[in-house]
Amino acid sequence: MSSDSRTIRSIAVTAEDAVSAYEASERSASNPVLRVTPPFAGRMRARLHVPGPNEPSSDPAPILIAPRELFDANRLPPYPEPGDTEARIRADPDLTYSTELHHKRHTERVREWRKAAREGFAEELEIDTLEGTHRVEVKVLGT
Repeated sequence: MSSDSRTIRSIAVTAEDAVSAYEASERSASNPVLRVTPPFAGRMRARLHVPGPNEPSSDPAPILIAPRELFDANRLPPYPEPGDTEARIRADPDLTYSTELHHKRHTERVREWRKAAREGFAEELEIDTLEGTHRVEVKVLGT
């Protein structure tokens, strides 16, 4: 174990934590992150974390990873927006818009996005350290 974050070779994250953090960052004002806490080793676990206003400081500081960084932008579909779901329903001549139908269709689109997101992880990412950026592998658990 070390205080030097450059000793990290790979970061493991559960698919559920990463997808939930990404979704929360898209849907709310909260800024969820995946946090890697010291001491550091070759293989580390990143866990879902929502930073609070009175976070205690530590030396070395934990590594905070934005959920978006865990995904390959070319493999991750855009997060479905409620307005887009409504527009699709209204554009379909075979459907009559209702709040219930909108809710049902949007829930289906989010479920499909969550499934697709589990296939869109990056193979590696760069983490910021005091010594500069450092490339690590991403290991996804529970896909």
